[in-house]
Amino acid sequence: MNILSYLQRIGRALMVPVATLPAAAILVGVGYWIDPTGWGAENALAAFLITSGNAILENMGMLFAVGIAYGMSKDKDGAAALAGLIGFIVVMKLCSPAAVAMIKSIPIEEVPKAFGKINNQFVGILVGVFSAELYNRYSNVELPQALSFFSGRRLVPILNSFLMIIISFILMFIWPVVYGWLVAFGESIMDLGSTGAGFYAFFNRLLIPVGLHHALNSVFWFDVAGINDIPNFLGGQKSIEAGTAVMGITGRYQAGFFPIMMFGLPGAALAIYHCARPENRAKVAGIMMAGAFAAFFTGVTEPLEFSFMFVAPVLYVLHAIMTGISVYIAAAMHWIAGFGFSAGFVDMLLSSRNPLAVHWYMLIPQGLVFFCLYYVVFRFTIKKFNLMTPGRELAATDETDGYDVDVAKKEKNSANTIQEEAFHYIAAIGGSDNLTEIDACITRLRLSVKDSSLVNDQLTKKLGASGVIRLNKQSVQIIVGTRAELIANAMKEILENGLSQ
Repeated sequence: MNILSYLQRIGRALMVPVATLPAAAILVGVGYWIDPTGWGAENALAAFLITSGNAILENMGMLFAVGIAYGMSKDKDGAAALAGLIGFIVVMKLCSPAAVAMIKSIPIEEVPKAFGKINNQFVGILVGVFSAELYNRYSNVELPQALSFFSGRRLVPILNSFLMIIISFILMFIWPVVYGWLVAFGESIMDLGSTGAGFYAFFNRLLIPVGLHHALNSVFWFDVAGINDIPNFLGGQKSIEAGTAVMGITGRYQAGFFPIMMFGLPGAALAIYHCARPENRAKVAGIMMAGAFAAFFTGVTEPLEFSFMFVAPVLYVLHAIMTGISVYIAAAMHWIAGFGFSAGFVDMLLSSRNPLAVHWYMLIPQGLVFFCLYYVVFRFTIKKFNLMTPGRELAATDETDGYDVDVAKKEKNSANTIQEEAFHYIAAIGGSDNLTEIDACITRLRLSVKDSSLVNDQLTKKLGASGVIRLNKQSVQIIVGTRAELIANAMKEILENGLSQ
C-alpha cells in the first residue's frame, strides 16, 4: 500500500471521532443560548449542557486514539478501540511533565513545555495508528493452552500497553522537536494575521480532493500547535477568562467559511443549473438543489464540490481562491462566528450568542455578495471555456460504456432500498470480484479495488453519485452524499451473505 492510500485510511478513520463534534457544539451552543455570559453561573441547565459539551471537547485526543484504532482495524472490533484507549492512557501518564521529570531526574520546571501539550489530537492519531496495526497483525494469535484465555483479541490491549512504553520513551526525545516544528508552522501562519487565515482556507479547499485537509485542520482548529481555534471559540466566556481566546481573533480560521458554504456554493449551483442544456435542467435542478440545501443548512459541501471538481478543475481552483478571500475578509474585519461541525446555518445560529461571536451577522451580507460573485464567476467561466459541468454534456449516441442506458435508469428507479442501491453500486464498481475493502466517511464510499479502471463512472452517476475519484489503481472514492455509511454497510452485508438480488 502506498503512502497516499495509507493516509486516506487514516483520513476516513478520523471521521469516527470528528462525528462527535456536532454533539459537543449543540450542547455548548444551547448552553450559551440560555446563559451567554455567565457560563452556567446563572443557570443550572446551562451549566449542565456546557459542561457536558466540554467533556467531549477536552478529550478529543483520546477520542482520536480510540476512533482511529477502531476505524483502521481490519474487522472494526471493539478490542481495537480498547487497545487505542489503553495505549493513549499509558502515553499520557508516561509523558506527563511529572513523569518526565522523574524518569529524566530533572526538576519539573526544566521539563520542556511540549509535554504540557502532550494531550492532543496529533498524539491521539499516532497512538490510534499503532494500536490498529498491532490489532491487525496479532488479533488472531493463539497462545499455548495454559495462556489460551489471553489469545486473539484479548492479547492486543496487553501487547499495546507494552508497545506504548516504547512509544512513550521515543516521544520523550522526539516530541519536543515535532512540537517545535508544528508550533513554528502555526506561528508562521498566525504572524501573517488575516492573510495567513486566507492562505489556510485556500489550502484547506485544495486538499479536499485527496481527503488530507483533516491533517491541516488539526493544526489550526485543535490543540496541536497551541491555536485550538474551535475549542477556544466554543469555550466562550471561560476561554476569555482563561486568556486562551481573544475577542475578534479567536474564530478567524472558521468565520469566513460561512459566506462560502451558506451562500457562495449555492450561487455556484445556480450558475451550473442555468448553464445546463435545456433538456437536462430538470435532472440538474434536483442535484443542485439538494447540494445547495445541504451546504446552506449543515455546511456539508462535498456533494456540490465534487459535481465540478474533476469535470472542471479550473472552477475548483477559483472556488479555493474565493474561499481564501472570504476567510481573509472576515478575519480582517473581525466578523467572527464559529462551528463545531461545519459552517452552515445551524452552527451560525448556535454560535450567535457566544461572547466571542463578534459582528457575526455581517457574515450574512458578506455571504450575499459571495453568492453573486460565485454565480457570475462560475457562469462566465463555464460559458467562456465551454466547461462540461453537470447537464452540459451531450446526449450519448451510443453505449460505449457497455451499459444500456434504459436498463441503468430502470435500475436507479428500482433502487428503493439501501440494499438494492448497494447491489447496483457493487455492479458499477466491477462486481464483487473487483472489491477488496469497503469503507466510508461522511459523504464518500472509500473502496479498495483490484483495478480502478473497471469502475463505471457513468453508471455510478446514474445511481446518484456526484463523482468518482481514482487515487491510484487500487483506491477509489465515490461521492454519494451523507448516506455513504449506510450504503457501505449494505454493500458489506451483501458480500458477506453472498451476492444475490
